[in-house]
Amino acid sequence: MADSNENQQGKGKEQEQEQEQYGVLLYYKYTEIPDLNSLLSFYNSNCTSLSLLGRVRLSLHGVNVTVGGKLSSLEKHIEAVKAISLFEGTDFKLASCHFPLNDKVAHECGFTSLSIRIVKELVTFSPYPLVKAPDVSNAGRHLSAVEFHSALQSAGKLVDKESLADDKGLVLLDARNLYETRIGKFDMPNVDTLDPGIRQYSDLPSWIDDNSEQLRGKNVLMYCTGGIRCEMASAYIRSKGAGFENVFQLFGGIQRYLEQFPDGGFFKGKNFVFDHRISVGSSDTNILGTCLLCGLSFDDYSSRCRCSYCRMLVLVCDSCRKEEAVYACELCQKHGKVIESNVAENGEQQDILPQVELKTISSDTILSPQLHGEQGARPPRKLRILCLHGFRQNASGFKGRTASLAKKLKNIAELVFVDAPHELPFIYQSCVSELECSDESSFSSQQILPPTETCRGKFAWLIAPDSKGSSATDWKKADSPFDPLQYLQQTEGFDVSLSYLKTVFSRDGPFDGILGFSQGAAMAALLCAQKGRLKGKDRQIANKTSRELASLFEDGCSVIIEHDFGHIIPTRTPYIDEIKGFLQRFL
Repeated sequence: MADSNENQQGKGKEQEQEQEQYGVLLYYKYTEIPDLNSLLSFYNSNCTSLSLLGRVRLSLHGVNVTVGGKLSSLEKHIEAVKAISLFEGTDFKLASCHFPLNDKVAHECGFTSLSIRIVKELVTFSPYPLVKAPDVSNAGRHLSAVEFHSALQSAGKLVDKESLADDKGLVLLDARNLYETRIGKFDMPNVDTLDPGIRQYSDLPSWIDDNSEQLRGKNVLMYCTGGIRCEMASAYIRSKGAGFENVFQLFGGIQRYLEQFPDGGFFKGKNFVFDHRISVGSSDTNILGTCLLCGLSFDDYSSRCRCSYCRMLVLVCDSCRKEEAVYACELCQKHGKVIESNVAENGEQQDILPQVELKTISSDTILSPQLHGEQGARPPRKLRILCLHGFRQNASGFKGRTASLAKKLKNIAELVFVDAPHELPFIYQSCVSELECSDESSFSSQQILPPTETCRGKFAWLIAPDSKGSSATDWKKADSPFDPLQYLQQTEGFDVSLSYLKTVFSRDGPFDGILGFSQGAAMAALLCAQKGRLKGKDRQIANKTSRELASLFEDGCSVIIEHDFGHIIPTRTPYIDEIKGFLQRFL
């Protein structure tokens, strides 16, 4: 009887814990972080002890947090964060909700584990270096939900005489992605509304550049989910100078607006969120979204249907959805990739792939009949490409730098990354505070350098004749300030790298091609030149030399892509389309 009572008590406690209310907490803060390691330790300790799950992103310029857990635990977390002076004035958006029931959605949204990472940007604003990066301190003025509502209601008239200029028109700019705007957005008949229709936030700068005349001289009202995306975007618009000064953003985003206006106000539909809730609506039950295939009202992303080409979320209703079907989002359809939905005489829906020539394709992946959702169909073959990183880099870092490229080539190629064989010593400069540590932390010159075992190794394919390899004991102070011409000295080590790559080919091959970046590109060129036994060294390669190298390949086996974005691999249109078109020749 005693055992029975104990079991019942134990079950009762478990049920009580299950019934305890669950919640989701979102907040961000742009501020200079003086001690990133200390803040990292705080989040590791606090979130782990409170059993919080979700994403924490830290950078030298602030934090961006989306976590879930018991409401009582989230409230304790808020109190602990408030005790840190850096977070004064932070807007903590806490909402009660159901416990994550859909494991697939929770996993995809990062709510089945705790991920705490140090990053360079809290939100990736651009996939390539901008000529003039936005300064978040120059962001647009925050408008409260009431002020934002009033501005829309007056359709361009004054909110107050010290803010919006009454002689300027008003435009409403949505800073979110296409799949978010499809299920909910602000709608005011007398206000010009701009929906960029972008796949990802990092596409927004290009859209702003291309559509700046629609913003010039206007009062620009911006909004996003919780506010953080508007910080960088509004600063970018204002950085364009005269005619772009009057930029305003909804403080706390759509979430705060719906809290202030539970009936939805001027916001129609649902607010897409990046956690297991998927979306949050108002008391207005009208559905804004429509099924991609049949066009009927539908706004539920819980099935996680995605475009077969670019992987963007698409809305497919229960009646149209079927296993292994091929879907093409609105953006891919604009570029010739269309899946037509027909109804046969027997009433069954048929997906038809149109015949499209490769030269007309300029979107994200190859259009292949193998992608058709037939039972037993073999998956499409992908090219396997060996990726060689640059000097003083590593496989992990190069993989991160090419994440955007890998995503856009997902259905065409598999990128394989390896470290070069020559390990280099860790170096630092006394006048620079940033060190080569794996967590991308920064340390002042007065602080103790981190142990090398906590940092990722740095490698090279070609090295200087007097190179002594890695230092197993400590950091090495640089002999002189950084000089780009120093790479002219890297003339040795090719034989070791060649032997190493033969092992890689034997162990991990076969490969269809090689992607080389910076010194890795020099190594790739030397590999291609082996038939002629050409000698070479790592250096900055002139355009003329690149063209001469391309001319040595057989017809159709080389392409030259020129861009103005500096020392990167371009992933925006039209350059990514040229890359895809080239790779598609070999499938």
